[in-house]
Amino acid sequence: MATATATGIAINHRRRPSAPALATLPPSSSSALSPIRPSLRLSHSLCFLSGNRYSKRNPKTRGLGVVVCAATEPLKVMISGAPASGKGTQCQMLVEKYGLVHISTGDLLRAEVSSGTEIGKKAKEYMDTGMLVPDEIVTDMVVSRLSQKDVREKGWLLDGYPRSSSQAGSLERMKIRPDIFIVLEVPDEILIDRCVGRRMDPVSGKIYHLKNFPPETEEISARLITRTDDTQEKVRSRLETYKRNSDAILPTYFDLLQKVDGNRPREIVFQEIDALLQKIRTDAVKFKTLEVTNGNSNSNLKLAASSRDNWRGIPTRLNNIPHSKEIRKYFYDDVLQATQNAIEDKIRRLKVEINIPELNPETDVYRIGTLLELVRTLALSFADDGKRVKVCVQGSMGEGALSGMPLQLAGSRKIMEFMDWGEYGALGTFINIGSIGAREVEEQDDLFILMAPQNAVGNCIIDDMKAMTDAAGDRPVILVNPRLKDMPASSGIMQTMGREKRLEYAASFENCYFFRLLYYAGTQYPIMGALRMSYPHGYELYKRIDESYGKEKYKLIATFPKRPTSEEINAAFEGKPRDRERATGIWGFLSGIL
Repeated sequence: MATATATGIAINHRRRPSAPALATLPPSSSSALSPIRPSLRLSHSLCFLSGNRYSKRNPKTRGLGVVVCAATEPLKVMISGAPASGKGTQCQMLVEKYGLVHISTGDLLRAEVSSGTEIGKKAKEYMDTGMLVPDEIVTDMVVSRLSQKDVREKGWLLDGYPRSSSQAGSLERMKIRPDIFIVLEVPDEILIDRCVGRRMDPVSGKIYHLKNFPPETEEISARLITRTDDTQEKVRSRLETYKRNSDAILPTYFDLLQKVDGNRPREIVFQEIDALLQKIRTDAVKFKTLEVTNGNSNSNLKLAASSRDNWRGIPTRLNNIPHSKEIRKYFYDDVLQATQNAIEDKIRRLKVEINIPELNPETDVYRIGTLLELVRTLALSFADDGKRVKVCVQGSMGEGALSGMPLQLAGSRKIMEFMDWGEYGALGTFINIGSIGAREVEEQDDLFILMAPQNAVGNCIIDDMKAMTDAAGDRPVILVNPRLKDMPASSGIMQTMGREKRLEYAASFENCYFFRLLYYAGTQYPIMGALRMSYPHGYELYKRIDESYGKEKYKLIATFPKRPTSEEINAAFEGKPRDRERATGIWGFLSGIL
C-alpha cells in the first residue's frame, strides 16, 4: 500500500516490529553455552512466555509471567542508571520474568570477601585500607561469575558494570558483549529529590520516601533514619561521578544502546524494556530460521557476514527520468548499508554523496521527493533499531522572507510532516524533525541526519553546523548530499568563519557513501561510467558498455584506496598505467570537482 505525496512519489508504509504475544509452550531445557563469545546481533535466546502474555495496552498485569528459553543462547543484558533511577526495581522485575542471573559488583565483592577466595583476599586488602578495588580485580570477579553454570544456562544481567572505559575495554578484549545495553534516564532534579527524601526503617530494612511513599504508621515514621550518603551535596557528587563514568563507556556500546525514560511509573518503564527484549527474541526466531535453512551455524555465520557487503552491481538506464521505484530503492538500500557499516565501526562524522540525476540539484530533473525518500529510509531504519533520530532541515539564515534560504529546500520540512512514517507512529517518538543548530540537540537524541546542508548566497551554514556537531559530542551526525562550497554575495563577502576554516571543517566528515555518474566534459549524455564508494571499501571506477539489443552494463576498470583525481580517472579510462604522466582528457563530471 502506498500514499501519494505532493512530490509525486510513492511512499511505502513501514511497520515497526512490535512485541509479539507468543503462544504458551511447555518448558524445555537450555543448553549450557559459554557467555564469552563475539557479539552477534541476532544470536539471542529463542524464548516463549508462560503465563501472562505481553500486553502493550495493559501494562498493569497481575504478574510478570515466566520466560522459558529454548535450546539457544540465553539473553545477556547490561543495565545502567544513576542513583535512584529505579535500576534496582527494574533488575528485580527482569530477574522475576526472564530468570536472568543478576550480577552486581557490590554483591560480588562482598561474596568473594566473605568466601575467602583468592580474588576476595586481594580485594579485601584494598578495602581495608580505604582504597578503590582496581579494575582488573573487579573484572576478574565478573568474568569468574559469568563462567559459572547457572549463568551459562539462564543468561545474565550485569547491573552497573562496566563503570569505566578500562573495564569496558577488558570485556571487549575477551569478546564479552551484551545483547542490549539499557540506560535509565531521569532528570537530575528528580533523582536528587528521590534520594534526599528517602528514609530507611532500621527494624525492617524497608525503604520509604517522605513524599512519594510515606510510612504506614506514626510509629514507623518516628524510627526512620536517613542514609549518610543521601544528603544533597553527596547525591550531586555521586551524580557527577556517574555521568563521567557513563560518558566514558557509552561509545563502546553505542550499537547496542537503548535509552529508556525512567521518570515514569515502574510498570510503564518495565513495559518498554520488556518490548525491547521481545524484539530481540523476534530477531532470534528469524536467525534460527536461517540457521535451519542453511544446515549449520557455521554456514549461517558466513551468511550473516556476507550480507553486510551484499551488492548487485550498478543498475542500468540511469538517464531514464523519472527513475523507477526499483532503481530508487536500490540506491536507498545501498546508502543504508554503507551508513550502518560506518556507524557500527564507530565513525561519528559521516557524509553521504549520491548524485544520480534525481538527486543532483544542478540538473533540471532534480527531485526533492527522492531526497526525502532517501532520508526517510535512513531514519526509519535506525528507528527500527530503537534509536531516536533527529532529522534536520535547513531554515532561513537571515532576516526577511526566504533570506539566506536554499530554495530547493523551501517547503521540504512541511512535506516531511505529511509523509508516511509507518503505522507505529515513528514521527514524534523515535523520529523528530528539527533545524540545523546547537539548540536542536537534545539529550534524548541518539543520532542526527542533516538533509542537504548548504551555503546560500552571502550566508554560510557551517557555523551553525559546527555548533551542532560540538553539541552532539560522540553521537553520529550524518550529512546527506551536503553542498558546502562558498557562495559569496555580490559584495564578495561570505559570512562567519574564514574560508580555510570552513574547508577544514567540511573535510572533517568521512565519506561513507559516494556515487557519481561520469559524462563527457560539458555534457549530460551519454553516461560514460560511474564512480562508487561504499564503506568500508575503497573507490571503484566503472565504465558503461553498450551491448547488443539495446542493453548495457557497467564494467569495473579500476579501484582506488582514496577518492581519485580527475587525472587518475582519465588515465584509467584511457588505459594508461598509474605511474605515467597524466594529461587532462575529455572525461569530466556532471557537477563539481572530486
